[in-house]
Amino acid sequence: MTARTNAARGARTPVQQAALLVGAVFLLVGVLGFIPGITTDYDTMKFASHDSHAELLGIFQVSILHNLVHLAFGVAGLSMARTASTARTFLLAGGAVYLVLWLYGLIIDHHGSANFVPLNNADDWLHFVLGIGMIALGTLLTRRTTAAR
Repeated sequence: MTARTNAARGARTPVQQAALLVGAVFLLVGVLGFIPGITTDYDTMKFASHDSHAELLGIFQVSILHNLVHLAFGVAGLSMARTASTARTFLLAGGAVYLVLWLYGLIIDHHGSANFVPLNNADDWLHFVLGIGMIALGTLLTRRTTAAR
């Protein structure tokens, strides 16, 4: 069955399903970042600063800006999952953004003013995994295959 046939029937293609899932996870993470208890040291959360010591699940450093970015990525994923081409774009472009964030996190001083997001080592490596994973999903789920005739 082709992507065009799936679209005509209202079924989502695999790349659309992946974008929908990734978007939903980003939305969930964004919401969880605002819940005390799930986010430790919640009372230290800043809008955007390395001085925000709040950590999602006690691991990933977050701020209000960081949580808002997760929410924005979530909304983008859900809305771009409507078509296969925009779902692919979301996964590829989003993955590229996360790889740039990974590099940024490796380069900056985590205790300096350039760490405005904020990021810690756990965030850096999660961004690497997200970037590679999103790009892999966008690429592998849209590879053209030839049907046996």
